[in-house]
Amino acid sequence: MGAATRFRSRKPAATAGAAALMLALATACSSGANGVAAGGANGGGGGTGGGTTAGAPRSGGTLRLAVEKEPECLDPHQSPTESARALTRPILDSLVHQDAQGNIHPWLATSWKVSPDRLTYTFELRQGVTFTDGERFDAQAVVANLDHVVAPETKSLLAGSLLAAYRSAKAVGPSTVEIRFKRPDSGFLTALALPNLGIESPRTLKGSPSALCAKIVGTGPFRSDTGFVPQKGIDYVRNPSYDWAPESAPHQGPARLDRIEVKVVPDNAARLGALTSGQVDAVTALSPTSLNIVKSLPGFTPHSTPYPGINYSYWPNTANGPLSDVNVRKALRAGIDWGQIVKNVYFGVYKGAQGVLSAGTPGYDGSLAPAYAHDPAGAARLLDQAGWTGRDAAGYRTKDGRRLTLRHMWSDGSVANLATQVQSAAKQLGVELVEENLDGGTFVKRLLAGDYELIDTSFSAPGPDVLRVLFGADNIPTPERGISNNMARYDNPAVEAGFRRALGAEDQAEQHRAYAEVQKRITEDAAVLPVYSPLSTVTVRDGVREIGFNADGTPDLYGAWLAS
Repeated sequence: MGAATRFRSRKPAATAGAAALMLALATACSSGANGVAAGGANGGGGGTGGGTTAGAPRSGGTLRLAVEKEPECLDPHQSPTESARALTRPILDSLVHQDAQGNIHPWLATSWKVSPDRLTYTFELRQGVTFTDGERFDAQAVVANLDHVVAPETKSLLAGSLLAAYRSAKAVGPSTVEIRFKRPDSGFLTALALPNLGIESPRTLKGSPSALCAKIVGTGPFRSDTGFVPQKGIDYVRNPSYDWAPESAPHQGPARLDRIEVKVVPDNAARLGALTSGQVDAVTALSPTSLNIVKSLPGFTPHSTPYPGINYSYWPNTANGPLSDVNVRKALRAGIDWGQIVKNVYFGVYKGAQGVLSAGTPGYDGSLAPAYAHDPAGAARLLDQAGWTGRDAAGYRTKDGRRLTLRHMWSDGSVANLATQVQSAAKQLGVELVEENLDGGTFVKRLLAGDYELIDTSFSAPGPDVLRVLFGADNIPTPERGISNNMARYDNPAVEAGFRRALGAEDQAEQHRAYAEVQKRITEDAAVLPVYSPLSTVTVRDGVREIGFNADGTPDLYGAWLAS
């Protein structure tokens, strides 16, 4: 239910709170076991693991679910985190719905038209929709939500960036809203499908940001009377009046479950134990090791779907240090057998990555895969060309008496095993990787200063517009700009021109052509070192039926039901 990912901070500089947030953004999402998602839409996405079984779906019952992360703020207008999007989707509907192929369909909006200059969108809205606090959904509600997202006091870390080209919105009738832009934005409809631009009750938007961080109200298939409780979770109750799901949803009408009780259980082993001991009915994000264990146990079924967007990757600092030399970056890409390391660490659960985007992402260009092949001889030649021709007593390459040393900055323990194997492979290439496990404050300080050589993370989005977020020059983190997402510090005028062409595209085919050229240039510059394609997983006990996935890979529980 939604669509995109981490966008740059609108804050001018990092604070202590921002440091904690950045830790969540750059390392919670860099989990070597889980990856991160953003976006999607109700009813989208496919997956594996027995979904439908014999017998008609039935209503009733409570699903107990354990998840791996909690949001620092529940309100997706404020929070950029995947956990906020996942936990608010049962509550919030969007104006439009995005399917797994990237196509946009009606939801709370029944139709829309775009002006010839592509600066004005006019939406006709579904009538008869109400928020779970009794307030009516109408054009004024849409205006209130969009204005709330861009309001400075909201301090949005994602949603505001989704509306970077927004000029204004007005109700031109009870069920007609007109949205104006400063410049064309071909990604607007995809962004509009995000929970971050989900429609909240206007009555609640008049409250404090801190109140919204705990509890939100929407028109969705569930409501939460108590909201999110830190270090505990959130409970949902079925909305009996719900009758406006997208046409592609697994069914129409109210949700089948009476309740969903979500507990936050960060420890992987504890989540697995809670499932196998019967404390919960389903868990998310089990590690590959745990998934292999549970597959051998009777009575449990893992469901999975690949996350679209950017693969879990190592991000080289292209602006400073040894990796500012493209030959060194290419050597690191070719000289390490990333695919074999992925097999060693993740037992075949994850697939090695061969491109900037994951293979399942709309707009992915598979013709670039050969550039990511393992070629140690070629890597050695590239390092020679870069001037790293000497060797010290430890076998590391040197230039002008300096060892070729790269600092890998991280702060999530789940990457340790992967990092160790990459470090060992780099040593065989003659490159010293120094693993730096940092606290959040130090991580942010050095991120803003560009004081690193490598960072690892993944970013998920059901479309190629995520490239603009992660490689756009305006998103390079600096002390003046604040926390942003271009961790490669990549700045290529030709790529910037490609982004402008993509934003001005008149249709998806034109947009994809522009992003194909962007992928080609990023690959030529080795501006990212892809490692593997993450999976979204939900593992359930027998009796839990029709667990689905949204277009972004996050779980979709609207159609879920309990056979026992």
